[in-house]
Amino acid sequence: MRIDFTKMHGLGNDFIVFDAPSDGNLPTPEQFRRLAERHTGIGFDQALVLEKPRRADTCVFYRIFNADGAEVEQCGNGARCIAALLYRRGAVPAGEFTMDSPGGLVRARVLDRDLVSIDMGVPNFDPRSLPFEASSEAHVYVLDVGGSEVEIGAVSLGNPHAVLTVPSVSAAPVDRLGPAIERHPRFPKRVNVGFMEIVDRNRIRLRVYERGTGETLACGTGACAAVAVGRRHGRLDSEVHVHLPGGELRVDWPGPGEHIWLTGPAEVSFEGHVNI
Repeated sequence: MRIDFTKMHGLGNDFIVFDAPSDGNLPTPEQFRRLAERHTGIGFDQALVLEKPRRADTCVFYRIFNADGAEVEQCGNGARCIAALLYRRGAVPAGEFTMDSPGGLVRARVLDRDLVSIDMGVPNFDPRSLPFEASSEAHVYVLDVGGSEVEIGAVSLGNPHAVLTVPSVSAAPVDRLGPAIERHPRFPKRVNVGFMEIVDRNRIRLRVYERGTGETLACGTGACAAVAVGRRHGRLDSEVHVHLPGGELRVDWPGPGEHIWLTGPAEVSFEGHVNI
């Protein structure tokens, strides 16, 4: 099987993007894992597979595979990269268009060749949407992790997120708590884990331990989840600049019941092919 791919990234959160083979055969989870290897493969956080539209009002249906080979529902930076690639290919016009994914419809706006905004939908705080085992919806949940208790906010952006507010992201125990919370039994489908430091009402610092990948340089849905949780707690305004290890994203969310928008760069690193 030959795959012709485009290597892209959004603030260092990197992807391979390729069109689904005409015969419908995709790499196996083991093959995706080998391709994701930084030293012996191509190296990526997620693989993004482009399929023909399944709805007349959309331009593409895309699927997302994590570095561990597992298919997931949504990827914010990945969606921005797909939108930028479709625009580069001339497959969509400048302005707004709609894409489709396992996590639902995503509106995209190409603001410049490498600057894209996407509508990540309405943040869903119902624990069943993640899913997360809880007796009822709450602003804060207490998790028992390794014999100690941590407080999290929980929200779905088409994929599940747990958000911890920490005094300093540089000192946050991401390597210890990230994998423990990702696989906590109260998250039956695992969860992405964000560590948020609130600088002021319009600025946060964030590190994200992504489900099936580990810590990444940036995470688009993670940025939206952190802002949604911070605003729900009354600590952030409607426009927030999110500083991640790979750079800065902007998140705009008017509030409950409204759509949340993510804006940032989406760049092509190189193109290539691989035989597997």
